[in-house]
Amino acid sequence: MNRELSHQELIEASWQRCEHYGLQHNSQPTYGTLNKGDISSLLDQHHTLIHTTQKDVLPYYGHILANSKCLILLADPNGHVLSTWGEQRFLLPHQAELKVGNQWMECGTGTNAVGTAIATGQAVQVGREEHFLRANRYMVGSAAPIFNTHKEMIGVLDISSDAYLPQDHTLGMVKLMTLTVENRLIYNAFARDHLLITFNTNVSSLHSPWSGLIAIDDTGRIISANRRAEILLAHNLALVEIEQIFNCHLHELRCQPEGIPLEVNAMGKYHIHLLVQKPKNKPLKVPDFRQPQKQPETQNNSTETNPELPPDVVPLNELEHGDQQMARMIKQASRIIEKDIPILVHGETGCGKEVFVRSLHYHSSRSKGALVAVNCAAIPADLVESELFGYDKGAFTGANSKGSIGLIRKAHRGTLFLDEIGEMPGHVQSRLLRVLQERKVTPLGSTESYPVDIKLISATNRHLKQQVREGKFREDLYYRISGLNLELPALRQRQDKRALIKYVHQRLCEIHKEPFIPLSPDLLNQFTAHPWPGNIRQLTSVLSVALAMADGEQMEDWHLPDDFYDDLNNSPAFNIQTNQPIKNTEYKDELETRITRIYQEMNGNVSQTAKAAGVSRNTVYKYIRGI
Repeated sequence: MNRELSHQELIEASWQRCEHYGLQHNSQPTYGTLNKGDISSLLDQHHTLIHTTQKDVLPYYGHILANSKCLILLADPNGHVLSTWGEQRFLLPHQAELKVGNQWMECGTGTNAVGTAIATGQAVQVGREEHFLRANRYMVGSAAPIFNTHKEMIGVLDISSDAYLPQDHTLGMVKLMTLTVENRLIYNAFARDHLLITFNTNVSSLHSPWSGLIAIDDTGRIISANRRAEILLAHNLALVEIEQIFNCHLHELRCQPEGIPLEVNAMGKYHIHLLVQKPKNKPLKVPDFRQPQKQPETQNNSTETNPELPPDVVPLNELEHGDQQMARMIKQASRIIEKDIPILVHGETGCGKEVFVRSLHYHSSRSKGALVAVNCAAIPADLVESELFGYDKGAFTGANSKGSIGLIRKAHRGTLFLDEIGEMPGHVQSRLLRVLQERKVTPLGSTESYPVDIKLISATNRHLKQQVREGKFREDLYYRISGLNLELPALRQRQDKRALIKYVHQRLCEIHKEPFIPLSPDLLNQFTAHPWPGNIRQLTSVLSVALAMADGEQMEDWHLPDDFYDDLNNSPAFNIQTNQPIKNTEYKDELETRITRIYQEMNGNVSQTAKAAGVSRNTVYKYIRGI
């Protein structure tokens, strides 16, 4: 764990960063002010944090701050102001910089409480003269970061004033408030269905925000904990059995009366007092003699509307294995999927856009409805309109005698996924825009309109803004479909590429009912170094072929298709034999000589030749045709 910096070290390091950013003391602050649409999306994204702070936390501290001329400010992890409370004189026209939507990062506003807390992950107080920019030296700010149960920073709480306040008091207050926010987030997420345990070394401090807080599931496994819990116990608590922490049985904790402290020993060395809070919504359980062996549910699945996913759907939490961009996208999409905001997914061909959308659909309340996927590039231009909007009987020559309801109406109360939407013809774009505005579909040849309730997700591998500028895509439709823009990274760009390859390999083994044999370190290195121009789709194809070739045995080089090594050899970063780039012609000449020699040594046995040469059988056939 990194050592916390002293106050002087924090300020000095921040000033050095500001100089690195090219700021000078007389520079004017830049706030990166968002427009109304972006502010609305931002507030919607952080609705839970804002609501928890305002409704569950601030009322407890209002009487303390009532007589202080200060402003309480909540910002997101990027420094954007989400909300402000308290003394409003900071919001006068000549000091309107602390308004919602403005960004307080060190690179634009110099050393300041919010930006420096974000940069360091540490609570900090910045005095008047400690602000790097003179323009900000009218105030004193105290800020502390807010962390979620995964130790990820989700916001910053700040108390600012242009009056001299007791420094220790204000900094301590903001630390206390952030801990209270973190604790309330856990309460709101888990108190309804799970047992909560509050503990401290002193019984009189049990109701303090400085206490440890743990949530456990029905089996006694710790599923969430606040920062104080891990600090007090000096132990990583994630998914640990509660009986490994406290010297008491789970049954004893369940039977402990609420409000009465229990004295226990923790980790075999700490004297602890704890309080138990039982689930607010304890499910009614009645005997069912038809299913005597059925066990109670042991995990609170976040996908309550659809606890069992179809086998071809990847769980949301398995779409990333350490890639920060993917984790951020999943978090954003999860917040938006239940709201009436369209999603636009950008990404190269084969990077997993449809897999991502399928997972989103089946993790939403619309999972019982249909997921209708439409590849706009695959439908002939003259049929797109009838396929999407449907048609009445006799609407045109060749029309089905019964008519067609169309793909949009098939997605009613479900999800409509428009893949390659950049390929949609112009006249169809106009009709789609009308449907999205009116939420009604009028089939071709009909005068009757039908209401539709859909979640719209679109995807493209094109630069739609460029197409808008070139007049190839309607600007009004673009802004209608791009509520939340997400960029799926290519496989070669993924920070978790190695872990993802191992995951895809294991999942394919399950799908093809093949025994799971881990990839050898050498083969895994080759997969990791491969450029994967076809992205995850190519990876899946290569692994499927190799699994079929291996036929239940350890996968080897010669099980891989030829074009895998063609791409790998052309990659400047890697060469199979020497880890250095070589000329393709030299490689082929050497390979032909080696295969011919081995083929003769193996008395014409193609399979043994391929295995010994580390190539596929097709490669062997290519080089022995003249023999």
